[in-house]
Amino acid sequence: MNGGQAGDAGQPLLLGVRHHGPGSAKAVRAALEASRPRVVLVEGPPEADPLVPLAASEDMRPPVALLAHAVDEPGRSAFWPLAAFSPEWVALRWALEHGVPVRFIDLPAAHTLAWERDEEDEKDTDEQDGDGGDKDGEDGGTDAGAGEQDTPGEDVRVDPLGVLAGTAGYDDAERWWEDVVEHRGAGKGDALAPFTALEEAMTALRETYGSGGYRRDLIREAHMRLRIRDARREFGDGVAVVCGAWHVPALRRRTGVTADRALLKGLPKVKTDVTWVPWTHRRLSRAGGYGAGIDSPGWYAHLFAAPDRPVERWLTKVAGLLRAEDRTVSPGHVIEAVRLAETLAALRGRPLPGLGEATDAVRAVMCEGSDVPLALVRDRLVVGDVLGEVPDTVPAVPLQRDLERTQRRLRLGPEAAERELDLDLREDTGAERSRLLHRLRLLGIDWGRPAASRPGTGTFRETWRLRWEPELAVRTAEAGVWGTTVLAAATAKAEADAVTARGLADVTALAEHCLLAALPDALPVVMRVLADRAALDTDVAHLAQALPALVRSLRYGDVRGTDTAALAEVAAGLAERVFVGLPPACAGLDADAAEEMRGHVDAVHGALGLLADVPAARDGRLRARWRAVLRTLSARDTVPGVLRGRAVRLLLDEGELAQDEAARLMGLVLSPGTPPADAAGWIEGFVGGSGGGLLLVHDERLFGLVDRWLTAVPAEAFTDVLPLLRRTFSAYEPGVRRTLGELVRRGPRRRDRTDRAAAGAPGFGPGVDETRADAVSPVLRLLLGPDGDEGTRGERVEVRR
Repeated sequence: MNGGQAGDAGQPLLLGVRHHGPGSAKAVRAALEASRPRVVLVEGPPEADPLVPLAASEDMRPPVALLAHAVDEPGRSAFWPLAAFSPEWVALRWALEHGVPVRFIDLPAAHTLAWERDEEDEKDTDEQDGDGGDKDGEDGGTDAGAGEQDTPGEDVRVDPLGVLAGTAGYDDAERWWEDVVEHRGAGKGDALAPFTALEEAMTALRETYGSGGYRRDLIREAHMRLRIRDARREFGDGVAVVCGAWHVPALRRRTGVTADRALLKGLPKVKTDVTWVPWTHRRLSRAGGYGAGIDSPGWYAHLFAAPDRPVERWLTKVAGLLRAEDRTVSPGHVIEAVRLAETLAALRGRPLPGLGEATDAVRAVMCEGSDVPLALVRDRLVVGDVLGEVPDTVPAVPLQRDLERTQRRLRLGPEAAERELDLDLREDTGAERSRLLHRLRLLGIDWGRPAASRPGTGTFRETWRLRWEPELAVRTAEAGVWGTTVLAAATAKAEADAVTARGLADVTALAEHCLLAALPDALPVVMRVLADRAALDTDVAHLAQALPALVRSLRYGDVRGTDTAALAEVAAGLAERVFVGLPPACAGLDADAAEEMRGHVDAVHGALGLLADVPAARDGRLRARWRAVLRTLSARDTVPGVLRGRAVRLLLDEGELAQDEAARLMGLVLSPGTPPADAAGWIEGFVGGSGGGLLLVHDERLFGLVDRWLTAVPAEAFTDVLPLLRRTFSAYEPGVRRTLGELVRRGPRRRDRTDRAAAGAPGFGPGVDETRADAVSPVLRLLLGPDGDEGTRGERVEVRR
C-alpha cells in the first residue's frame, strides 16, 4: 500500500473520515478498492464484532445503529448510528462483499457504559466524536472527532471543521465541507489524496491545540493503537483503519505498549449486550439533539446515491413533493430553479450548487418566496423520515420478539413518520390494536399517544398518533425485566406499580389503564390496593379526585367486554364517602381552596351521571344522596360563595330547582347586606363554566339581578370584585359575550307589547338622532362617490334604517 502519510510502507492505512459524510464514504470506498487491505478496522465497540456478518443481510437496510446496554440496567445504553452514507457502514459492506475480515477497535462499550454510571457529570464527554453513549442512550460527536474537555486548563477546546473552515475564509463549516469534499467527487485522481490532506490538517490542529484536554479520547486512542498492533501482528502490513479524522495523528504517533496499557488499567466495567436496531434520518439530524448529527441527512443520502447531476435530481424530487401537496409546479419551474441555483453558486464562488443554493432556488421559483412550503421541503426531504430495517436474526430480548410478532399479526408496523390511527373497538383488530398500544404505554414504550377522537364517535372509537423512535428499542429492552411477552410484562408492571403507588388517584388511574389494556390478572391486585387505599384515605379531595377515573373505567365494560362489577362496587362506596365528607370539607375555605374544591364538585357531578347504570345506582339512591348534598352546600353560610353558587347551578341544571327559586336565591345573595366579594364568588359559581352565559342571555330575571347588583357595587369594593368577574365572563364564547353586551347597551326590555317597536332593535335607541346621522354624511359621500348634495338626505335615511 502507498499513498504518502496515509499509507507509508510498513504503516497501517489510516482513513480519517467525517462521521455521516457522503464525501468521506465515497472516498473510503475508492481507497479500499485501490489498496485492497487484508483486514479492515472500524471505529466502534468491539463487542459488536459477532454482529458484523448481519450487515450483509438483504433484510438489513440503513439507517441502523449498534445498541449496547448494560445487562443489569437495560436503560443505561449507547448507540452507534450508521447511515448508508456513513464511511463506517461503507467500510463494513466493502469488507463483507470482498471476504475481508472486519473488526471494531474503539473502547469497549462495557467501559463506556460504566463511565456513564460512575461519572454522570461527564455524560457529554464523547459528544464531539460520535463514539460514546450519552446519558440519554445516544452516541455523540462532531464529525471530525473532537471530544469534550475533561480537565480544564490543559488545552483549548476546538471544533476541527470550524477551525479549518475559518482558516479557509468560510463562516459556515458545512458549506466549506461541501466545497472541499462533497463537490470534489470520488475516484478522481489519487484515491488517498483526500485522507492525506485531512490528516495533515488534523496534525496541525493537534500540534496547535493539543489533545483538547479530552482524557477519554486519550484512553480510546490508546485502546485503538493496541488493537491496530494486534491486527498488524496477525495480518502484516495489510491493515486499513476507518476512524474519525481527529484521531488519525494520535494513531499515527508511535507510543509504547506499556504506556497505552497503563492508560487502560483499572477502567470500570459492566456486563453488556449489543445488537442492531433500526434508526431514522430524523435522529441523525443535529436538530434532534444528536451530538454527531448533521443538518441535512436527507440531502446527504441523496448526494451519496445520485449517480450524476445531483442538483437536477434533487430539484425534481422537490417538485414531486410539492405537486403531491397540490402546489402548481411544472417542469419549467424545475428548469428555472436549476439555472438559478447554478447562477447563485457562480456568484458565491462555489464550485457547484450546494444545499443552500438549491434551497434559495426552491424558495424563489417553486415556493414564490414563501417559507411555508419550504418548511415542508426541509422536513420531508432535507431531513426526512426514513426508517431503517434489521433482520429477524439479530439478537433481541424475548419481549422485543413478542412485540414484533404482534405487530406483524396486527399489520401495525413501526414507521418513522407520525401518523394518525383511528380504531373501532367493536372490531376484533381495532380492539387488539388498542390493547397493544395501552399495554406498551403502561410499560413506558410510548409508540402511540392517545389523541382526541372525532366528535360524536362515542366510546367505541379511539384515535392514536403513532411514531416509532429508535429510543423505544431501549425502552423495550428495559421493560424486558417484567416479562417475556407484552401481556405478561404489562401485567407484572401494573401489579408492581399498584403496590408502590403514592396516592389514591394514582391507583385509580392504574385501574383505568388495566381495563384499557385488558389485564384481567393484574386487576384483582390493583382493586385490592385500591380498596385498601380508599378505606384509609380520609381526604375528601383525594376521594373526589379518584372517583371520576373509576367511573370512566366502567364505560369500557360494554365496549371491551371487561367485567367491571368489582370496580363498580368500589366506585359506589367511594361516592358514599364523598357524600358524607364533602359538606364539612367545604366549610371555611379560602379563595384558592374553594376554586379547587369547585373543580372536584364538578368532577363528582359528572362522574355520577356516568354511574347511573351501575347496579348500586340504578335505584336512584346515589343521585338522590348527591342532590341532598348539593342542597346542603347551597344553604350553608360557612361554605364559600363560589361553592354555594355552583351547587345552585347544578341543581337548576338537573331540574331539581325551579328557575323562580334560583332567581330568589340569587336575589338574596345579591342583596345589599352580602359582602361584594362573597356575592361575586356566588355569581362565578353560578354562571361560570359551560352554559352560564346562555343562562343569562335567555333568563331576563337573572340577567337583571346581576346587572342591578353590579351597578350598585360601591366604588371602593368594585376593584376587589372586578378580577373575579372578569375571569368569569371572559370564559364565555365570543358570540355570548357580544349578545350580553348588546343586552346591557339596550337596557331593560319593555314588557308592554305596544311599546316593543319603540324599544328598537337590540343595541340601538328607540328614536332617530338627526344630529348624529348628519355627522356621518360627509364620510358617506367620500365613500360612495362625489354625487353632490342631492339625495344626501335620502342616503342618511337609508343608513338610519
